[in-house]
Amino acid sequence: MGKHFTLTAADKHEVGAYRADPAGSAKGGMVVIQEIFGVNHHIRAVCDRLAGEGYAAVAPALFDRTERDFECGYGEADMAKAFTFIANPDFDAMLRDTQAAINELKSVGPVGIIGFCLGGTVSFAASAELSGLSAAICYYGGFIAKMVDKKPKCPVQMHFGETDSYIPMSDVETIRAKQPQAEVYVYQGAGHGFHCDERASFHEPSAKLAWQRSMAFLQKHMKK
Repeated sequence: MGKHFTLTAADKHEVGAYRADPAGSAKGGMVVIQEIFGVNHHIRAVCDRLAGEGYAAVAPALFDRTERDFECGYGEADMAKAFTFIANPDFDAMLRDTQAAINELKSVGPVGIIGFCLGGTVSFAASAELSGLSAAICYYGGFIAKMVDKKPKCPVQMHFGETDSYIPMSDVETIRAKQPQAEVYVYQGAGHGFHCDERASFHEPSAKLAWQRSMAFLQKHMKK
């Protein structure tokens, strides 16, 4: 369904990306922000799924500045390699590449953003620091609590797993307190990565409910 192409950021960096478009006219655009595993099969599948929901979806390869075309699965060796990319994350660079994806989609209508893991954090940062977003959805963003005083410029929805070993519930409560306007959901029995059906941590009932909530949120805020 989708295609690979290249975006150009404000600093002239060329970043790879994946794009999926709906069969008919798009009701808006969605930027999809990767986990630490790159724009892999799962992230491309999310783009395809959003296209099926009527949105044009673009996933920029945020690790291209370090290693072009990096993507991996979820095995132990893959995990070890993927974690090296966030030992000292350059969020400013990631946001430049994210803005390039937003700009790519402006012509199709309102633009939203959805991100997972690392992408959940980038989506939250984008809601406060970038221009052109109508909605932001953040799945289990581990660094959100460290930037919780940022002020989003668009509506924000967040999803966390109750048993996430990377994000303590104390962080979620801090986020609730500091971001009272945001929709914040916690899923009982779900851990980190619960949305990804390619991971051992996939939790189907939580993933299904979170997706339903995400689509309703977009329906509410992504209006032409």
